[in-house]
Amino acid sequence: MWEKGWRQQVWSELDREWDILVIGGGITGAGVFRRAVAEGLKTLLVDASDFSFGTSSRSSKLVHGGIRYLRNRQFGVTREAVHEREWMLREARQLVTPLGCLMPYYQDRHVRDQFALGVVIYDLMAPKWNHSHLSRAGLLNALPCLETPELGGGYLYYDAQVDDSRLVLNLIRQGVRSGGSALSYARVNSLLRNQTGRVCGVRLTDQVSGLPEKEIRARVVINATGPWGDEIRAQVGSAPKLRLLRGSHLIFPRERLPLPFAVTMINPRDHRAMFAIPWEGKSVVGTTDLDHRHPIDQGEPFISGEEIAYILEVTNAIFPGAEIHRGDILSTFSGLRPVINTGKADPSKESRAHVVLQEEGLITVTGGKLTTFRIMAEEALRQAALSLPGKPDFGRRRPFFEPLPELQEVSDLSESTKSTLLGRYGMELSLLLQEAAEGENSTIGESSHLWSEMRYNARHGGVIHLDD
Repeated sequence: MWEKGWRQQVWSELDREWDILVIGGGITGAGVFRRAVAEGLKTLLVDASDFSFGTSSRSSKLVHGGIRYLRNRQFGVTREAVHEREWMLREARQLVTPLGCLMPYYQDRHVRDQFALGVVIYDLMAPKWNHSHLSRAGLLNALPCLETPELGGGYLYYDAQVDDSRLVLNLIRQGVRSGGSALSYARVNSLLRNQTGRVCGVRLTDQVSGLPEKEIRARVVINATGPWGDEIRAQVGSAPKLRLLRGSHLIFPRERLPLPFAVTMINPRDHRAMFAIPWEGKSVVGTTDLDHRHPIDQGEPFISGEEIAYILEVTNAIFPGAEIHRGDILSTFSGLRPVINTGKADPSKESRAHVVLQEEGLITVTGGKLTTFRIMAEEALRQAALSLPGKPDFGRRRPFFEPLPELQEVSDLSESTKSTLLGRYGMELSLLLQEAAEGENSTIGESSHLWSEMRYNARHGGVIHLDD
């Protein structure tokens, strides 16, 4: 889709007046972009880095209600996210897949009863009765490395899993196919104001070509920059609202921590919830929840030694039979969660609710979770509609995901691989397979990715740098 020369073409078309300009190409900005284009609005999305560069590519890869939020009495957030999880399982079923989650409990009867009540409430919110109880023997049959004398049993419940970056790209590419424009590596230097002081556009620099700065006019500017949200808001004189929390993960070889299901882990020392998750032939464990005290523009977030020690401590407490060591770590990744700062002493107790702010014509949507991107996008656009001709009705439901095409028989692909590729590429899959050279429809290592995907994305994926 993004053929050679696509950036120059988009840059040359920026001089029109846009209905909506979206700053930020993560999951929230992608959702706003997709929904605005579906309404027939002239919409431009820009990001200072690659699409999905920030928080949206560094998540736990979960589409979930947040069963751990029930402990903090965030019932509204959990109910909203559970409903959105069910919607995504229906509408993006090849991209978002069910994930069984085990929650072990130990000899404390009070904790066992808490877990039982939690999974019941979780299922009632769906509403879908999906959980079941496992005896100690049943739990150890599934995961022998949980063995410890105190283990009592566990509960199996269901959430969902997603390739977070591919979800973002899926939404942006659908928006572009439907008439929108999107440009990566395009930095907003400053906001434009009209005679009354309202925001009416941005000054934009193409960080690839070095072309002169452009002034881009739009009826509405939506700030969906996640952790960078307060930096944009500062340009209209607004006080900071965000608390940036760093979430870090460790990646282990599957043979060192074999996971047939995800496992909800409760740290026996501080009672924080974490997850061990099977992902792309490996096991991912996280996440931490710490205040990020480094300047946001001084490099990407990275895991600290204390976080590594913390995750290893919890992993070995829950999986004593695995005997995980620092030398088993294959890789790490860290991301920043923008939450609304209410000053709570414990970062984990800050709400994951989102807010939509309208300040001097600048609309900011921030907070929230990957799972609730649709709700956040539509709420931001309902605010935007007040400044648009005809007052578009964003209360109406429109599809975010295109219907999947029928795919002709491909002899060297299994049904599960075809289903995965359909979720990732949708309408573009036929071209991907058409361009694949002989032998390229084989997987790369233990991952689910094919060599033919590398070729296709290099040609059509908007790749600017190797790490894109």
